[in-house]
Amino acid sequence: MNVLLGLGNPGSEYERTRHNVGFLVLDELARQQGVTFTSKRSLEAEVTEILLNETRVLLAKPQTFMNASGRTLSSILSKYPVSPEDVLVVYDDADLPFSDIRLRTSGGSAGHRGMESLLSVLPKGTGLTRMRIGIGRPSHPDIPLDEFVLGRWTPAEEEALPTIFATAIQLIEQELTGL
Repeated sequence: MNVLLGLGNPGSEYERTRHNVGFLVLDELARQQGVTFTSKRSLEAEVTEILLNETRVLLAKPQTFMNASGRTLSSILSKYPVSPEDVLVVYDDADLPFSDIRLRTSGGSAGHRGMESLLSVLPKGTGLTRMRIGIGRPSHPDIPLDEFVLGRWTPAEEEALPTIFATAIQLIEQELTGL
C-alpha cells in the first residue's frame, strides 16, 4: 500500500486557492477513479482508496490546517501497514514558477509549514517523497505572499490547471507504481 497525501486547508473559503493545490490534485485523481472522499476522524482527514496499476493507494487530505498536517501523517503511519518511504506528499511551492512540477525523494521543508509539520513527526533524517507544484509569486511587490498563497486562481491559471493536474497525476502514477 502507498499513501498519497495532498496538503491544503479545510473549509469552503480555501477550496479553490493556490495553497490547496495538493487537495485539488487528489480531488481530480479521485474523480478520474470514480471514488469519493469520506471523513475519517481518527486520522483527522478525508480519505479514499484507489488502485493504480494494481497498487493500493490511500488518498488522504488532512483536515487539520496546513501547519498541523503532521498529525494526520502520524495517525496514518500508526494505523496502516505503511512506512514513510510509502508516502508521496503533494503541495504548493511559491518558489517555483506557476505550473512547474518537481518530484524529490528527500529534503527539508524550505519554509513550507505543511512540510515542516510532516517532517516533525518523523525520525530526524527520514526522507519523504514530495511533489511540489509551482504557484509562483505575486506579480506586484505590495501583495503579501501569504495573501497571494491563500488567494484564488486567476482565470488564466484556472484554465491551465487541467493540464497541470494531468501531468502531476501521470508523475504520481509513475512514482507510486514504478511504471
